[in-house]
Amino acid sequence: MLKDITLGQFFPGNTLAHRLDPRTKLMVTVLYIVALFCAKSFVSYGVMALWLVTAVQVSKVGYKALVKGLKPVWFIIVFTAVLNLIYIKGTPLVTIWKFTIYREAVETAVFMILRIAMLIMGTFLLTYTTSPIRLTDGLETLLSPLKKLHAPVHELAMMMAIALRFIPTLIEETDKIMSAQKARGADFESGGLLQRAKALIPILVPLFISAFRRADELATAMECRCYSGGEGRTKLHVLRFAAKDYLVLALAAVLTAAVIVLGRMGL
Repeated sequence: MLKDITLGQFFPGNTLAHRLDPRTKLMVTVLYIVALFCAKSFVSYGVMALWLVTAVQVSKVGYKALVKGLKPVWFIIVFTAVLNLIYIKGTPLVTIWKFTIYREAVETAVFMILRIAMLIMGTFLLTYTTSPIRLTDGLETLLSPLKKLHAPVHELAMMMAIALRFIPTLIEETDKIMSAQKARGADFESGGLLQRAKALIPILVPLFISAFRRADELATAMECRCYSGGEGRTKLHVLRFAAKDYLVLALAAVLTAAVIVLGRMGL
């Protein structure tokens, strides 16, 4: 299960998606999310699916990695769909025992499943094609106007990059600890909810110790390199928009506007 969590992983490549400016990918992701929440029909979701499929084909990440990233949240997706089937009323479609399923409930449940799944896959595609360093640079540049309000933009971007960078490391560490505990006879799958929670203590304690040790080592390494925050720092690679960035942004804006118009028209 832990190996299915791919958040924060970066797949190196030389595709158009990898070569785009990180600011472009961040803004396209925001437009994608806005369009996804404005989609209200199968036609709109068809446009969003085409958008996602095109991005996956361009990035050459592969559908297997995206579907693998959905496994940890399938329960949430199914649970949300079931709640919509139970509580949304409308035109009766079919009656099973004492429960009546309505057409509007089915449509809402299907749309909710598509929205959550496509939202996760789209945002995962951002981290798959952008290294944490470039993602930090792009985020810091986009948030740079907030520096006039004395907001710690560089520090916030750095913390986000460090968090993304260490998610795969902590997952790998958790998997090693669980394997070691199972080899010593630990059982994490049997018993009730309370027993399973108690069984996690031998995992959480060494995991927290390892995380704090890594944090201390990282802080020491940054201090040894004279890191003192974002004040007066320069960049080795300065971000610059290219023609392909403007083209991708324009295309994303057009698709977002099209989805919003389709939603207003009820299509």
